[in-house]
Amino acid sequence: MDYALEGVKGLGPARRKALAAAGITDFSRLLMYFPQKYTDYSVTKRIGDCVPGEDAVLDVRIYGRPSQARVNGKTITRAVLYDDTGRLNAAWFSQPWMYGILSGADTLTVYGRVDRKNGYLQLTAPRIVSEKCLTPVYKPIEGVPAKLLRELLRTALDTQSGQEETLPESFIDEYALMPRREALEQIHFPKERADLERALYRFSFENTLYFMLAALSVRGSESGEAGIDIDAADAARFADFLPYPLTGAQKRVLSEIIADIKAPRAMARLVQGDVGCGKTAVAFGAIYAVAQAVMQSAMMAPTEILASQHYQSALETLGRLGVNCALLTGSTPASKRREILCGLESGEVQAVFGTHALISPYVKYNSLGLVVTDEQHRFGVRQRTRLGEKGDKPNVLVMSATPIPRTLALILYGDLDISVIDELPPGRKAVKTRIVPESKREDMYRFIASETAKGRQAYFVCPLVENSESLDAESAQNLYESLKSSSLGDLPIALVHGRTPAAEKEALLTGFKRGEIKILVSTTVIEVGINVPAATVMVIENAERFGLAQLHQLRGRVGRGTDEAWCFLMAQTAEKLKILTQTNDGFAIAQKDMELRGPGDMFGTRQSGALAGLDAHTAADTQLIARVHALARSIYESGSPDARALKEKAENWLRARADTALSPN
Repeated sequence: MDYALEGVKGLGPARRKALAAAGITDFSRLLMYFPQKYTDYSVTKRIGDCVPGEDAVLDVRIYGRPSQARVNGKTITRAVLYDDTGRLNAAWFSQPWMYGILSGADTLTVYGRVDRKNGYLQLTAPRIVSEKCLTPVYKPIEGVPAKLLRELLRTALDTQSGQEETLPESFIDEYALMPRREALEQIHFPKERADLERALYRFSFENTLYFMLAALSVRGSESGEAGIDIDAADAARFADFLPYPLTGAQKRVLSEIIADIKAPRAMARLVQGDVGCGKTAVAFGAIYAVAQAVMQSAMMAPTEILASQHYQSALETLGRLGVNCALLTGSTPASKRREILCGLESGEVQAVFGTHALISPYVKYNSLGLVVTDEQHRFGVRQRTRLGEKGDKPNVLVMSATPIPRTLALILYGDLDISVIDELPPGRKAVKTRIVPESKREDMYRFIASETAKGRQAYFVCPLVENSESLDAESAQNLYESLKSSSLGDLPIALVHGRTPAAEKEALLTGFKRGEIKILVSTTVIEVGINVPAATVMVIENAERFGLAQLHQLRGRVGRGTDEAWCFLMAQTAEKLKILTQTNDGFAIAQKDMELRGPGDMFGTRQSGALAGLDAHTAADTQLIARVHALARSIYESGSPDARALKEKAENWLRARADTALSPN
């Protein structure tokens, strides 16, 4: 029996509606609303050990008296906090009651993000900690106070609703898993970190098992009567047409793709490769071969910029080989859109490029044989099932420039076959990476000036669009203004970010690609989708605020030509950043990133999408992934009642997450 939320004390219609919008309609779903992270208030730091950009719990004293003032209609309360290793400033906005709390306190424990502002450490709106314990932090539900959510969770646990064991008892014993009832208690009301680890492991195990079983079911349903009758010689003709030779790795992977497409079962393959390894050329080779078999292809990208770039590249290669290509995005004019949709339905358009809208219900294909998704981590197993509506089980090729270990790829992409392009084209040079302190900025500007004098270009990437009161980090807007009045001010400089109107953004990026703009200041909007061979310098402001994988991706925007390329990390020297100065191997960087984060990553990292509850352990526990993958295969191949019941649960689990996006980071 399960308990609906009607009649529960404190829950009127408005709050029940708010909970329902978050997917919570009964106690069972409430108990599966896991925390985003856990804050351990029992682990304190000293001020002298604080690192800007990191959260910290601090035992402090108040220096002097706090102050309070009205600024632009807002109350700002300030205090100076200290311990025996240093001091920092603290500020609370629109919390006038904090003045009374601070005035009556001698010592206190605070928690918050430590930043550096105007050269001083600062806490903005830190929380006053009353109890030093392990505390769950949930994604806020508008209209449902956090205190009420905790009370509801306690009530749900006390009713025994939704806590029935969902795994066979033999699994609990064989794999030493925490029983479901106990695990739910530890998830929501943890007592010890070790017990919480075991509880998270139990749900990681269960959800990983369901995910892999569902993936195997999807692969089984993708079997067709026959593959596409394509000629491997077509791929060879495509390669001969290119102005450069394919590498051995590209040829190998293209052969694997061709063999997949010819096979009776629809292809579901992941092609991994570092930035610049030539994944797009391989995909175009497959598209060309499919077109020769009078079948259509669709290539999806996460942004219109990247989709447009693929389209332009396709015109220069596939178009010249006689393949009729089209671009379909949100910016496509209505008249052109109608023309393209008609061409897709009639079969006249052989290859279409765009965003995920390409698999929307209104897009109808004549004979869709191949779907390529590029840099699209958000496409998961469930999305593949929807592609069946577009044709007779089209082949799916997923491309990723985010290097991830094979075991983690099994989770992120279900049960895709995996190919790795582990060879860079001849002439591609490793990007030289240096950590640059603020004191060396002018020296760096002189170097950039010398590069632009040779016809080269530079990127500046910032973590913020605009200045923030609470974060001491360079904003794109501020840096843009600063550069215009610097020694680089005579150069053509442009600013682009996520809020830039689409047409203006496209015009600026086009101007940069043509060399009309010498310096492009941006946020991470340029992480994918920009291919400018003349760009030889990448400057990343506040590099410590980015993850290793993202820094590696940004670095990959330069060095795409034959000239020597540089990446300058504006930050103080740190062990994490040193890794980038030592290697350009994306897979090695990804492995190191996982080692740095470790299985304790759930204590401060968002759990997202259909992998909620998995990230911490699956990112680091490769043994878990390998063990569960083997178990899932044995269950899938078994006809026992337990196996059938688990497969049904897996299908229900995936169906409930049909619209959930998958994300590895």
